[in-house]
Amino acid sequence: MAESLSVTGTTRAEKYESLLPQLDALVTGEPDLIANLANIAAALKESFSFFWVGFYLVKETQLVLGPFQGPVACTRISFDKGVCGACYTRREIMLVPDVDAFPGHIACSGASRSEIVLPAFRGEDVFLVLDIDSDQLNDFDETDAHYLAKVMRLIEGLIG
Repeated sequence: MAESLSVTGTTRAEKYESLLPQLDALVTGEPDLIANLANIAAALKESFSFFWVGFYLVKETQLVLGPFQGPVACTRISFDKGVCGACYTRREIMLVPDVDAFPGHIACSGASRSEIVLPAFRGEDVFLVLDIDSDQLNDFDETDAHYLAKVMRLIEGLIG
């Protein structure tokens, strides 16, 4: 597939519906996980103009920065720190309408106001998390959680 997107729709749901088959086509046949994660991060940032989109991969006892789009980010996050650590530890989607109200939030950027973090699993273990930040309060909802969970299932298919 050509490395270009044509995301249509006026609502977020419509944009996700338009984007998902394009993501699938973009990663199909490409065996390199890092290349695929980089393209997924870029596609999400480009399609929705999120402040920051990136992946943290589980490495030993920490989450380590992987492919991302946006400003410079925290490189390593302990499993018991911040929204990403909570996602890893709880093994569930973290939807945070106001990061300043989240106990233990890690401020990699003071411009981040709301956040959604989703886990991807390899078997029973969390393998990585997708972290998306917005510079707007309460920017994420169940629509984002629903469709981004589908993105994570696509990623899980890549990692086996």
